[in-house]
Amino acid sequence: MALTDQDIGRIAHLARLELSADESKRMLTRLNGFFGTVEAMCAVDTQGVEPLTQPIAAVQDVQLRLRDDVASEPDDRAANQRSAPAVEDGLYLVPKVIE
Repeated sequence: MALTDQDIGRIAHLARLELSADESKRMLTRLNGFFGTVEAMCAVDTQGVEPLTQPIAAVQDVQLRLRDDVASEPDDRAANQRSAPAVEDGLYLVPKVIE
């Protein structure tokens, strides 16, 4: 997938960026380079390759140091919601902003 000058202009417009012609050309080169890298990675056959938990696990055995999944902070919901303008059943109420 290769981007065109028009694609860069559209992306810049959507991002509210003002790019000079030189900046636009550099961005086109960089983004097309990125997409080329992604296409090259997609072309690699990964059938039967197990996912790694850590990149270093490919070359040495890694023992993960995981802590127990227990709550370590007290429940201060009521104290945290005291300053909220509107709360109901432990949830913050916000005004509707989309019609």
